[in-house]
Order: sequence, then structure tokens, then C-alpha cells
Amino acid sequence: MEILVVLAFAIAYILIIFEHPLKINKSGPALIGGVITWTILAKFSTDLHLTNEHLISHLGEISEILLFLMGAMAIVELIDTHEGFDIIINRIKTRHTVKLLWITSILTFFLSAILDNLTTTIVMVTLLRKLVEDKKLRLYFTGLVIIAANAGGAWSPIGDVTTTMLWIGNQISALKVITDLIIPSFVCLLVPLIYSSFRLSKISTKPQFVKNKTEEGSSKIERNIVFFLGVGLLMMVPVFKTISHLPPFMGILLGLGIFWITIEILHRNKQEEIRNKYTVAYAIRRIDLPSILFFAGILLSISALQTTGILVNLANVIQKALPGDYLLNITIGLFSAIIDNVPLVAAAQGMFDLSTYPTDHSLWIFMAYCTGTGGSALIIGSAAGVAAMGMEKINFIWYLKHISFLALLGYFAGAVAYILL
Repeated sequence: MEILVVLAFAIAYILIIFEHPLKINKSGPALIGGVITWTILAKFSTDLHLTNEHLISHLGEISEILLFLMGAMAIVELIDTHEGFDIIINRIKTRHTVKLLWITSILTFFLSAILDNLTTTIVMVTLLRKLVEDKKLRLYFTGLVIIAANAGGAWSPIGDVTTTMLWIGNQISALKVITDLIIPSFVCLLVPLIYSSFRLSKISTKPQFVKNKTEEGSSKIERNIVFFLGVGLLMMVPVFKTISHLPPFMGILLGLGIFWITIEILHRNKQEEIRNKYTVAYAIRRIDLPSILFFAGILLSISALQTTGILVNLANVIQKALPGDYLLNITIGLFSAIIDNVPLVAAAQGMFDLSTYPTDHSLWIFMAYCTGTGGSALIIGSAAGVAAMGMEKINFIWYLKHISFLALLGYFAGAVAYILL
């Protein structure tokens, strides 16, 4: 059974990788792979009721991520529709490629720690569409945004889902993960930035600012209200989670509801034709639904692998083969680029108990760094990468050729920095 599940996942994975040569949208193979893996589990199961319970349990976790993604995308889309991002864009005066790369990457790094890497990536890709018109140059910028978002999320307890898992599981404390990982995480971004600076300095292409088409109906005051309220609501999600102890998707849904009412009030006296362009319903229709379905399919496949115990067995094999906590975590981090980091961390939490590895042990702190930043090596290795892939239609092979080396360079540089510190 395990072999069939792995085979089904591998075939779907290969079809996803070669999406563009085959001219098949990645969402199709991802959904088929997710369903087939669970179908195999059901057919070979001796307790079908238990298998269904596992599926429903995993579906709950997957739904949390999908609802969060949809809510965040809707808020960002509404800000963009009202041209709210012009507030940031108008303050970025430089047209120098290298300077703009540094500004957007560092902004992403710190914003990711405050929001989270997924939401930040959605925001920054939206900004880059307005800042950089040249498609190839924008894709390169987006690649650095993925690296920056994952690096920024690794040192914050609310910046990445795996760091949050370790924080909630009492493996790490907020202050310790911040103080121990902020420097290695910044090194993880700094090295690719320096390398890219030398590379882009030889390119004559300059970023051209995209001129927005001003639509009737959104005033300057309304743009300011929508921008600051939208960003504020996104930033309040981790605060809501801390206060209520509810999952992040509840906070994003609350924020979307508040945003919905506010926008309805702002445009209630306008003509229906104009008002419809600024509604939440209109923003939801503009969300990249195929990317969300792709995400659902991938997570279903990963949950099937987790249910069979393959991931736990894999972690046990790695632990025996790789002596030392540092080497173990570095390898787990690299695996997180291929297999989702969430089940890997979940498996690790089940393997290593707190009596042997107490809170804030270097095993857990370094694991937060490695699983948070290792996913940047492949476009589908992190939530940030998957979101950017869907929004900008990034080719898997293109990312592998142009960004993966930079991500690995930063990953190992940050790991060395942590070990030395």
C-alpha cells in the first residue's frame, strides 16, 4: 500500500514539475494525486471508518489554511482594487534595479515577521506588479521575495506555520526564537541579496513603474482608509490568535467581515455600477482559485503520506543515518523543499519528547530555522512559494534554474551563522 501511495504522489509531482512543457495546469494533477492517494488508503484499509476519520481530521487542518489564504487574498485584492498600495509605491522613488531589490526584499523580511510569510508574499507580489513591468525582472524579484518571506517568518513565532507549531507545542519560546534566529535568518537573505546585486548590476534593464488606471469611484481618503484598515486587520490576526487561542483563519475571517462592512459603508451612496467594482464579492471572483485548489490537492497528498506513517519512518531513518542535531535539522530542512514542512515538523514533535529535548533546546530552535527557510529551495517547498507560483504563473523549472541556487546559498550561510553563534 505504501508503495502505491508514494507512486501516486510521485506521478502527480512529476506532472506538476513539467506543467509548462505538458501544457497541463498544475491544479489538475495535484487534485487527482490528492484523491488517488486517499483512495488507495481506503481500498487497503482494514478499518474504513478510521481512515475516514483521519481524512476528516486532515481536511479540517487543510481547510484552515485554504480559508486563511482566501481571506488574505480577498483583503489584498480589495486594497489593490482601491489602489491603496499606491501609498507605498509613491514613496519608492528609486528606479535603480539593485536598490529596488534591496528595498523590496528587506521590507518583505520584516513584514513577514509581523504578518506571516504567506500573507506577506501575497502583498509583495501585488506590489511588484505595480513596481516592475518587465516580466522576467519581476519574476527574479519575486524569487527573492520568497526567500525573504521565508527567512523573515523563521525567526518570529507567528511568521511561519512551522515556527508557530513549535511555539504552540512549547518546544520554543517567543523571545528565544527571536534572539537566536534573527541574525541567521537575516544572513539567509543577505547572502542571496549580495550575490544578486552583482548579477543585476550587469543588466541594463531598469524597472519601469506601472501606471495605474484610475477608476472612478475611489477617492484619496477612501484609498487611505482601505489601505490602513486592511493592513491593520492583517496585522491583528496574530494578536487575535494570541488572545482568543483560536486558529489564524478565524482572525482573517473576522477581519474580512469588518472590511466587508466598512467598504459597503464607504460606497453605499454611489451608483450600483461603480459600487459593484469595490465589493468583496467582486474581489473574491478575482482570487486565483486554481492556485487554492492546487494547494488543496498537494496538502491532501501530504496528509495521506503522513497517515501511512511514511513520514515518521523517513524521519527515523534520517535520525539513525545522520548523527548530531545540526546535521539532522539541515537534512530535514532540505526535505521540506520537497515534502511540506508542516508534517515534517509534526513528525519531529512526535519523535522527540520534551523530557529529552526541553523547551528552547537547540534542536527545536535550529529546526525552526531549517524548516522555515529550507522550503525556499523549490517553488512548491513553502506556502509563500506556492502562493507566488499561482499569482505570477512561475515555471517550476525556471525557479530551479534561477532561484534555487540562491536559496540554498542563503540556507547554508544562515545555518553556519547559527552554528557559529
